[in-house]
Amino acid sequence: MGSAFVYAAARTPFGRFNGALADVRPDDLAATALRGVLAKLPGLDPAEIGDVVWGNANGAGEDNRNVGRMAVLLAGLPVTVPATTVNRLCGSSLDAAMIGSRTVESGDADVVVTGGVESMTRAPWVLPKPSRAFPAGDVTAVSTTLGWRLVNPRMPKEWTISLGEANELLQERFGISRERQDAFAARSHVLADAAWHDGFYDDLVVPVEGAALTRDEGIRPGTTPEILAGLKPAFRPGGTITAGNASPLNDGASAVVLGSEAAAGRIGADPIARVAGRAACALEPQMFGYAPVEAANQALRRAGIGWDDVGAVELNEAFAVQSLACLDAWKVDPEIVNTRGGAIAIGHPLGASGGRVLGTLAHVLRERRRRWGVAAICIGVGQGLAVVLENVGAA
Repeated sequence: MGSAFVYAAARTPFGRFNGALADVRPDDLAATALRGVLAKLPGLDPAEIGDVVWGNANGAGEDNRNVGRMAVLLAGLPVTVPATTVNRLCGSSLDAAMIGSRTVESGDADVVVTGGVESMTRAPWVLPKPSRAFPAGDVTAVSTTLGWRLVNPRMPKEWTISLGEANELLQERFGISRERQDAFAARSHVLADAAWHDGFYDDLVVPVEGAALTRDEGIRPGTTPEILAGLKPAFRPGGTITAGNASPLNDGASAVVLGSEAAAGRIGADPIARVAGRAACALEPQMFGYAPVEAANQALRRAGIGWDDVGAVELNEAFAVQSLACLDAWKVDPEIVNTRGGAIAIGHPLGASGGRVLGTLAHVLRERRRRWGVAAICIGVGQGLAVVLENVGAA
């Protein structure tokens, strides 16, 4: 089997909930990311794309009916380009990239475009169908924006607690202080703001037509631990998790072009990085924030390297506490983690975040001239994913 390589990555700016991208349909966001990443490879004939694998977590509204295929059609690609949509909640677009890399490695396709999208703003309310016609009582509309909905009563209650409460339990287990969480969150904003000022995202972020948004909407440049310390706990009285040290609700899309080494001539560009290892891990649903730990460890073993070899880590910051729990477990130098900001500042549009961390990692490895990097993400209901990249320019 051959190897799969990253050739290009792109994403939209990430908008805040009910913010600058609120009027943009998720299928249009997906098409924007798809067009944007292909624009970086003008030598690639879109008809050469063997498959499009797209991530999406909610899929209950305008992103229904296979939003990956909708993106292909709306982006103006040939109708002969197939597409599928995968749902592994927060990890959907990283899962898409993992699936796409296997497709390339197996020889089933030489070029695969992967990505993901989420409009948490436009996620609809849903009503379960009644068991009989014309019920006399009231019915409740359920939000599909985030978290559990229409829960099966057979599920143990400890599995179906809120995401925030699950992370308060994680805080209790590992004793990660509010001060550490706030400091980590403030760092995310400072680094993300600096990355935009440095022009790091100029090559990664593509504009959304009709939206007046030139950079990620959630970044607050003046954020300090002292400011965050003034926020009230969001999930339990006396808790440690606040709106400031957790990722917000967001809208956005991301895309990554993967291909074989032999496809470089048809793509018209040299690859950026090689997919060297990948893994999925699962544990108790309420421990989802800790699931990236073993996923990354497994991915490193499959790549044949260890943490001492890793020069850059992109870990999706769903919550500061779960990020710190993972870093502590890995015993990794925090200074190599999310050096260009993370989801607490940039945002976490569920289905798009995996593609964002993977594309960012490829560019950070090139910027820092490091050979090996890890992209990892936690996933609701107790899962985690990780991918190891090798910077081919540093091999």
